[in-house]
Amino acid sequence: MRQSCTDEFMEFAAGRAGHLFRSACLLTSGDTHLAEDLVQETLGRLYVVWGRMARVGNPAGYAQTVLVRTYLAQARRRSSSERPLAELPETTTGRGDDPALRVALLHALARLGPKDRAVVVLRYWEDRSVEETAAAMNVSAAAVRTRSTRALTRLREQLGGSLAELVPAH
Repeated sequence: MRQSCTDEFMEFAAGRAGHLFRSACLLTSGDTHLAEDLVQETLGRLYVVWGRMARVGNPAGYAQTVLVRTYLAQARRRSSSERPLAELPETTTGRGDDPALRVALLHALARLGPKDRAVVVLRYWEDRSVEETAAAMNVSAAAVRTRSTRALTRLREQLGGSLAELVPAH
């Protein structure tokens, strides 16, 4: 029984690790090392409760929730030890082929606070509903709507007209 549970977890982890890593990269504004740590911690927490996962209807969604909550907890702990970098490291987290657009978006995301960044990633990258985002972040739906509006306003202010210049015309 224990071995089959471990095998099921290993199969789940292998299938979801890439998706979790991409989300973690967006949450951490391209910090791949921190993203790897977040994924590892998330998978470790899931392994501990994997035997009880039969009660959870959507293990992938639960994993994303654990990832976001782990990120927010680390952001609170790390807030005094963060050091800005002069340049963003090379990343391969974007879905598009335009590196300039990807870097501009990552820079803009990096300037958002952790909770704003989490809302943007969950709502617009993960394509979650307001209610799903609220549950993942352990806040009200109204807080998610407010934070989404403010975060998008900040992104628009930061990107200004530069985003239009970076998006290729079709």
